[in-house]
This record gives sequence, C-alpha cells and structure tokens, in this order.
Amino acid sequence: MRLAGKPMKYVLNELNIRHKTQVETWMCWYKNGEIHRFEQPVGKQYSFRKGLKYENKQEVENRYLKQQIEVLKKYAELEREWLEK
Repeated sequence: MRLAGKPMKYVLNELNIRHKTQVETWMCWYKNGEIHRFEQPVGKQYSFRKGLKYENKQEVENRYLKQQIEVLKKYAELEREWLEK
C-alpha cells in the first residue's frame, strides 16, 4: 500500500516528517506484522527482539492502547478531511 499525492503530503506535514520513506517504512513494518518496532524510541536503532524495559505488563498494555487510540483518532480525522474534498 502506497500513499501518493496530496494524502501523503498531508500526513508528512501533519506529523512533521521530513521524507516520505519514513511513512513507507512504517507501513511496511505494519504490513509485515512487525508492530514491535513502533515501540523503539525516536532516533534509536532497532535491536532485534529487544524492546523497551517497563516495570510491569499493565504499563506496557496502557502505552500500547493509548498509541492505538491516537492512531485511530488521526486516521478518522484524515478520512473525514479526504471525504469532504
């Protein structure tokens, strides 16, 4: 799945991303089921199967669910704007 044209530019501007390959990389990770990669801190290199250390599972689950909610909110907002055009 590739975003092209105006939707891609909007995503880049909205998330303050400099180059489209970052979004394409994220989409590739998601398609391949490599969602654990999204947990790595910004600017840190990915280490195979070595996620961040949390104190307990509840904290990990809360963080994951909050991220899902944020992504869904942003997608709903983008979709609404696309449909208005």
